[in-house]
Amino acid sequence: MGSPISSTVAEIYLQFLEETHTEQWSKSREVVYYKRYVDDILIIFDQNRTNEQAIINQANSIDKHLQFRMSTEENKLTNYLDLSIHRNDNNIDMDSTENPYALILPYISLPTIHMNKK
Repeated sequence: MGSPISSTVAEIYLQFLEETHTEQWSKSREVVYYKRYVDDILIIFDQNRTNEQAIINQANSIDKHLQFRMSTEENKLTNYLDLSIHRNDNNIDMDSTENPYALILPYISLPTIHMNKK
């Protein structure tokens, strides 16, 4: 099962990784939006500055014990946690089965990254 403190140590380590490695994306404006919930990460990036493969390559080079995998959009649709995210021409619509309200955000791109320990 593991130690009761494992999830706390993992969270501390992931916060450290975020502080030391995601700042470059923000400064270069490659990544427009970054949000993590436990081990699920949503990244919206500027397609004119980077691409999905560059992001996953950089993420996988951070720590040899962590492996990130990416779920990309298909037919302008991707899922993140309980959200269905649909990219329109000028915005992003998010629908949740849990929440009847839809969110509309500016569009860039919609990859999600999931993290697995090797």
